[in-house]
Parts: sequence; structure tokens; C-alpha cells
Amino acid sequence: MTDVKTVPTSATDPDVTAGVAQFLEPVVIDLEAMVVNAKQAHWHVRGANFQAIHELLDSVAAHVQDYADTAAERVVALGLPIDARLATVAAKTTVPPLSAGFQTSDVTIAEVIAQIDATLTSVRTAIDELGELDAASQDVVIEIARGLEKDRWFLFAHIAAPFS
Repeated sequence: MTDVKTVPTSATDPDVTAGVAQFLEPVVIDLEAMVVNAKQAHWHVRGANFQAIHELLDSVAAHVQDYADTAAERVVALGLPIDARLATVAAKTTVPPLSAGFQTSDVTIAEVIAQIDATLTSVRTAIDELGELDAASQDVVIEIARGLEKDRWFLFAHIAAPFS
């Protein structure tokens, strides 16, 4: 009978695995908070540019869910569980709250950008810390940063002052 390991051989160092989980879990938590908030913003945005912002927020929510899934699956693939239950996310997220109810698009966009910025803080911490620890995990958060920065740009373009 063959001895099958439960984690990839490159990740058998428990210190590396624990370190990866330590830096990816806050990323997953902030991303999961953003998923809920982006959908809430999507449902409640109002204004002259409603349709464009409504659809953009829906795509942001989908992107952020994909990013959370990728980061969480990296931890689980290394053999550790991740806790992104609603109560855990609510207790640990660094994402600022979203205003309740209907909001104008400029308010909604500013709030979602603030949430992206807060999430990028945990993402950049993970990028910095994972550099020496695990290059494959660092690559995961680098891709998340690229995606969040692109979504931020798309949102910001709706509220930025035009160039003179």
C-alpha cells in the first residue's frame, strides 16, 4: 500500500503552512465582508448612472467572491481549515461598514472604494510577509491585489473629476 500525504510535499513544513494561514485568513475575512457589502451596495445604489454602477457593483461582488475562494482554497490545499463563517467575518473584518438603505451612486462608490482600500491593506501585508515564506501563496495575493486595484480604478473613474 502507498503512503499518501494529505498535503503537497512542498508544504509539509508546519511553520510554513501556519504562516500562510496566518496571512491569508485576514485576506479571506475582508474579502468575504466585501462580498456581502458589494451586493448590498448593488441593490441600493441610486442616481442618474444607476444601471452602470448597479452592474459594476455586481461584477465587483463576483470578483471579490472569486478572490476569497482562491485565497481560502490555498490555505485548505495546504492542509489547514479556514474560518470565514459570518460571525467570524463580522467580528474580525477591517472593512469599514456600508451605509444602510438607499444611497446615491457617489456615496456608494466612495464607500466601496474605502472597503477595497481596507482590504488592500491586508492583501499588501500578506504580499510582504509571504515573500520569504511561500512564493506560491504570495502569488495568490499578488493576483488578488491586481484585481482589486482594477475594480477600484473602474469605480473611481465614475466619481473622479475630469481633466481640464
